[in-house]
Amino acid sequence: MTTVATPALSTPPPEALVAPPGLAGVIVATTALSDVRGQEGFYHYRQYDAVDLARSCSIEEVWHLLLRGHLPDPDELAAFRATIADGQLLPDEVVQALDGLAADTPPATNPMTRLRTALSMLGGGLGLQPVWDLTPEQRERDAIRVAAQVPVLTAAAYRRSQGLDPVGPRPDLGYTANHLWMITGEEPTDEHVMALERYLCLTVDHGFNASTFTARVVASTGADVAAGVVAALGALSGPLHGGAPSRALDSLDAIGTPDNARPWADAQLAAGNRIMGFGHAIYRGKDPRSELLRETAEELGGPLADLAVAAERAIDDALDAARPDRTLRANVEFYAGVVMHECGIPREMFTPTFAVSRAMGWTAHILEQARDRKIIRPSARY
Repeated sequence: MTTVATPALSTPPPEALVAPPGLAGVIVATTALSDVRGQEGFYHYRQYDAVDLARSCSIEEVWHLLLRGHLPDPDELAAFRATIADGQLLPDEVVQALDGLAADTPPATNPMTRLRTALSMLGGGLGLQPVWDLTPEQRERDAIRVAAQVPVLTAAAYRRSQGLDPVGPRPDLGYTANHLWMITGEEPTDEHVMALERYLCLTVDHGFNASTFTARVVASTGADVAAGVVAALGALSGPLHGGAPSRALDSLDAIGTPDNARPWADAQLAAGNRIMGFGHAIYRGKDPRSELLRETAEELGGPLADLAVAAERAIDDALDAARPDRTLRANVEFYAGVVMHECGIPREMFTPTFAVSRAMGWTAHILEQARDRKIIRPSARY
């Protein structure tokens, strides 16, 4: 009989850092793109308060800031918008592939799955090369093309799944207006464009969240830009990350009326269930993004916004009573679903719309990581 020795548990060398669960608080890289100060309830993009930018800037201006380090002047903005518009032209082979994807995929398939598949096709259709082999200018070109295609692919795949013909972007509409146009086929109102623009600006980047870190890990291998974005999409698809807005809206459906909010919240907490849209991995109190989106929802008005505001107050009270040792407040996802719903975006398109925003941040991080030229390779405790 052969005896197999059982290996002893390895002990990290004295200089090793033993990471906490979820890498909470561990610094893994240096970035100039954004910073989240959870204890202060504050975050910024480069040198600007992110909420201030969301109030006053277009998403194209914020995107330019992330990529190139400064807000554009009018001439730079016009040139940047033209570059984005050029990047939104789909290769013919990708258009044909979308038709096949819609035909081969059951309607119930998650739109994020369709988007990941379509984006992989795009990487091949554009002939993207590894960032390791490209100049900084070529990397930026690929980054803009890939991020610019996310709303086009998102909308086209959705409309195909609904038996509708895709609607291409219009040169007379801005980036946000085009996203709504390509999904609904209807020209959006200025009010809806403003509301969705705020949401996109608020969520374009947010420190080293799970999907952004995933994109940077892939970029550190030297892979092409599309590969990094596809990997980030996989991380974003999880309910603990980008999948929360639709689940938060499901909660509002279950609550139904304002007077049922507190009993519903108490029952959820008593059963040990997590209330989606409340609490955050970084913020220990108010999420500044949620505050602006609440204001936006109230400006849009309507029964859903009224219910959300009343439900938030009742859920706050229930959480304070059940967990007095920890302050849990509404995060960005709670009002995101309300705003997107009021803008005419179908519920199954909430997370893909989050991806439309975050793809700009992911690609900016991919470019930053590509300059490091060192693969991310942490250790594990065995």
